[in-house]
Amino acid sequence: MHGSTNLNEYKQEIRAFYEARKNYDNDFTYRRAIPLVELAPLQPGQHVLDVATGTAIVAIAAAQIVGSEGKVVGVDFTPGMLNQARQKIAALGLQNIELIEADAESIIFEDECFDAIFCGTAIVLLSDIPAALRHWHCFLKKGGVLAFSCWSDTSFFTPVITKVCAKYGLALPNLHEPLGSPEKCYALLQEVGFQDIKIKTEQFSTYLSLSDAQNWWQGKWLHAKGHPLLRLSAEQIEQLIAEFRAEIETLATDKGVWQEITTFFVIGKK
Repeated sequence: MHGSTNLNEYKQEIRAFYEARKNYDNDFTYRRAIPLVELAPLQPGQHVLDVATGTAIVAIAAAQIVGSEGKVVGVDFTPGMLNQARQKIAALGLQNIELIEADAESIIFEDECFDAIFCGTAIVLLSDIPAALRHWHCFLKKGGVLAFSCWSDTSFFTPVITKVCAKYGLALPNLHEPLGSPEKCYALLQEVGFQDIKIKTEQFSTYLSLSDAQNWWQGKWLHAKGHPLLRLSAEQIEQLIAEFRAEIETLATDKGVWQEITTFFVIGKK
């Protein structure tokens, strides 16, 4: 196994964003993480890889199933997240989790060394998703499973944000587009060679108050291949945020502003 944390400008932005998330663990985080573990038929004694493990929500749940004879490896490039993970692991007294600080896209393991590989919603932040899927297919034992989650390409006010940016001639790449529908998820996994592909769709959509909806976007955008917002001044970003708030106001109803959050839980077998 080898890997590195030499990050380009865009990945540094992603790491800084997650480094600032001090209250990452909440009800929503758990509700979208634990179903992944429930999808995969883990057994005691198995070896598991959790890619972009963050605060180790999935890694801990998996470790409790595979037990002392099994092992979970969690990889992430955000030191703050890994520190939170270590505290939780220590508090639980778990001895079967190894955390590695590395770029999930550059880390290489031996072929056929894991029974299961998980990647939560961070899969969309990888710069080459098909390449990552091919690597994971190699790392899995025959009959091993891959489980990941992702969002629809219209979740999190993305259409509003891209529309606002387009007004100013900024073509914002949609982070969720490559895996933004069940059909796309299925096709990508099938192309790599995964079988028995199953996709479960779940809605976390909700009404937000007008002020919460207007304040939801702070002018940030994450994309591992880069985006034009990085080149803008603080004043230009403020202009985009103001435009976003005006656009959101047109969506207000007596119930609030509907925020779509459609989640796909995807599993495939080698």
